[in-house]
Amino acid sequence: MHKLRLVWPWLAVSAVVIALDLYTKHLIQQSLSYGQHLPITGFFDLVRYHNTGAAFSFLAQAGGWQQGFFTAVSSLASVVMLVLILKQPQQRLFCLGLSLVLGGALGNLYDRLTLGYVVDFLLVYYQQWAWPAFNVADSAICGGVALLMLDSVKRPAG
Repeated sequence: MHKLRLVWPWLAVSAVVIALDLYTKHLIQQSLSYGQHLPITGFFDLVRYHNTGAAFSFLAQAGGWQQGFFTAVSSLASVVMLVLILKQPQQRLFCLGLSLVLGGALGNLYDRLTLGYVVDFLLVYYQQWAWPAFNVADSAICGGVALLMLDSVKRPAG
């Protein structure tokens, strides 16, 4: 029972990421039409894109087979992350990283299952160069992976 109390904060982090992700995607879908750009600064726009690929549009033009593949990978990875959190809830940096990745993965998985694509809406660019559009879930995944890398460097070998 004590271990379950240690897990709830990590699940709460994932839930907050999912809620923020889905809410911001909902706002974009209500405010912008597909492909529309709303300039915010000289290097940042809000946009509405539909990504059928993975992170940063990887395999977006693959013809459709990638939808089932990414759904299966996200589902399996989510189960593995949940098990890892359950096994080591006292590892704060590790679990924070996992909970961010888990929340992001589940936010994007929800889009894939309900829409058939992921809504991306944050676009960073400089002159002719642009980073692929992304969303809150993608940001949480990147931040979580960075924390996991930091955790792996900080943990003693052995």
